[in-house]
Amino acid sequence: MNIRVKDSQTQLSEDAPSNSVTPWQLQHREFLAAATSDNTRRAYRSAIKHFLAWGGILPADEATVLRYLLNFAHLLNPRTLALRLTALSQWHIQQGFSDPAASPTVRKTLLGIQRKNGVPAQKAKALPVADMGLIATALQQQGSLKALRDNALLQITYFGAYRRSEVVRLQFEHILWEPEGVLITLPRSKTDQKGEGIIKAIPYGENACCPPTALRVWCKAAAITTGPIFRGINKWGQIGVDAMHEASLNGILTNAATLAELPYVPQLSSHSLRRGLATSAYRAGARFQDIKRQGGWRHDGTVQGYIEEAERFDENAAGHLLRRTK
Repeated sequence: MNIRVKDSQTQLSEDAPSNSVTPWQLQHREFLAAATSDNTRRAYRSAIKHFLAWGGILPADEATVLRYLLNFAHLLNPRTLALRLTALSQWHIQQGFSDPAASPTVRKTLLGIQRKNGVPAQKAKALPVADMGLIATALQQQGSLKALRDNALLQITYFGAYRRSEVVRLQFEHILWEPEGVLITLPRSKTDQKGEGIIKAIPYGENACCPPTALRVWCKAAAITTGPIFRGINKWGQIGVDAMHEASLNGILTNAATLAELPYVPQLSSHSLRRGLATSAYRAGARFQDIKRQGGWRHDGTVQGYIEEAERFDENAAGHLLRRTK
């Protein structure tokens, strides 16, 4: 049976003539697609393409899925294999076929691969607030239009604890200036898929870090009064009209950290900003619920993990003993 690969969240046939699809079916298709985030949908599509490129056929059977797992057991991270298995499972479920990835044999095989080949997840280093200050100072000394944008982008991302996919979607219309700082509305996020909106307050700072000031300076210099706040800048210094791509944030952070001469640049990624806000805020005495609200974290366990990271040397059993020997 030749099955065309379709969006994993729709069961409606895309092969049907357009005049045979009723308005309610089109609306139903839109709602089904909206039920899954764009990032998840992209990841699932990539997984399905990988399976087909390997030689798999959809719908698949248990034997084929097992061969696929065994073929990549030593080539891919077990977490990547688990994601691809989930994508295959979702495709079969949404298309109305029996799910071969759900069989006990397949699941036990994946568990064995995870136990034998699993490696610790590499986590981005949390950027301390003091080093965020060094980055801000280095960029302010540059004075270029790009440096103004990068300074505002990194400070807003850090102190707003934004995900990179969120900060690049911010619009000028989302900003509300207040005497204490700036209020920024995020219409939708990873933890707000229903679009209820998240408002984050970012106060003025007293030292090198002052996100509202950096944001105001950038918007004024770039003459941004509507649309995307953070936009691409070409090599001639011309500002684009579209929002910059979220993947650009990693390179911007790397270049800025290098400019500030931080010694751990290879350990940084865009997630270092969110992680850094959480750990630095806790060390500064911020309450658990305040950290959770600023980052828009859904689960307490995520925030607790950042707090434990911040406490590694402060609340340390060995440290209590070593301090007594001084």
